[in-house]
Amino acid sequence: MPESAQIDTGSTTARPDGEVRHYRGRDPFTDERIDLWVVGDRITREPVASARTVVDAGWIIPGLVDAHNHVGIAPGLGVTIDRARRYAMEDARAGTLLIREVGSPLDTHPLDDDPACPRFIRSGKHIARPKRYLRDYGVDLENPDELADEVRRQARSGDGWVKIVGDWIDREVGDLAPLWTRTQLDAAVAAAHEEGARITAHVFGADALPDLIGAGVDCIEHGTGLSTDLLDQMAERSIGLVPTLIQVENFPGIADGADRFPRYQATMRALYDNAGAVFAAAREAGVAMFAGTDAGGFVGHGRIVDEIEAMAAIGYGARRALHAATVAPRTWLDAGGLLAEGDRADFIVLDDDPGQDLTTLRRPREIVCSGLTVS
Repeated sequence: MPESAQIDTGSTTARPDGEVRHYRGRDPFTDERIDLWVVGDRITREPVASARTVVDAGWIIPGLVDAHNHVGIAPGLGVTIDRARRYAMEDARAGTLLIREVGSPLDTHPLDDDPACPRFIRSGKHIARPKRYLRDYGVDLENPDELADEVRRQARSGDGWVKIVGDWIDREVGDLAPLWTRTQLDAAVAAAHEEGARITAHVFGADALPDLIGAGVDCIEHGTGLSTDLLDQMAERSIGLVPTLIQVENFPGIADGADRFPRYQATMRALYDNAGAVFAAAREAGVAMFAGTDAGGFVGHGRIVDEIEAMAAIGYGARRALHAATVAPRTWLDAGGLLAEGDRADFIVLDDDPGQDLTTLRRPREIVCSGLTVS
């Protein structure tokens, strides 16, 4: 994005000194009444007599989660921390109050000190091989046997996750192909887990998936090449899937731009054509799927509601798709934020039941980020 088209960060309402605010509404998943008091940047469930009641009717949900987002990436790279902040704020104003940042060339940890930004859980830099991923996005290993060592380094620089590139176009083959052997993946997964981190893998096609799943990665990003037997293994081993449905919509355009590689073009078009059936099968197999936009690069920020609606359209329905962007990923990520006592005050107030009508997410009454009203 050119600097002339920089994002307008909009306005953020500061917390009045000492003011405690009270929000009353209903839980769309249980239909139970919710009463929250916001004290500074935290939630309390204990009534505060001096509180001002801001909302006394409506629907209250935890802040949305974008489980695949890159605020440190944009077309052309060169993202500064200020630009990343603008992207993060755009996501917050769309309701995303927790981001799993799965790979970034920019260290976005300084954003943790900004209460108007979502909370982040990071995976460090992408780990790939030379000429086997987008240039300058991550770490390119000349020696693939050093994968486990690099996984340890990235685990120590992230927030509990590591991201590897599982497949990408191999120009000698002319098609998607795996980057790592099963032996290298086994060592990498063991290294991540020894460091107390989980490991996720970018993978579009089919060939890399058996070794990734067999090695025990914790999550698959995209996963358009998944087969029924692999989906059953994922469900059995509690391996998550972030399908990035709105990114998959870019597959035909990616294919159109790859005239030098007709096999790759055919593969990307076939993956696109079969994606709906793959993700419907994942749902039927009981694979845990989480909403993620893949914002940064080819997908703009602030599109989490588009992803939720896309999940609803593959057979999830509105309420289950909403769950896949709120309660489910927060539980999966051990991130809290489920409107419990002492949680960071990250929530959304809506006029209508989002479990019945997801479009209400596009017209929130109030989005509260770390106690600040951001929309």
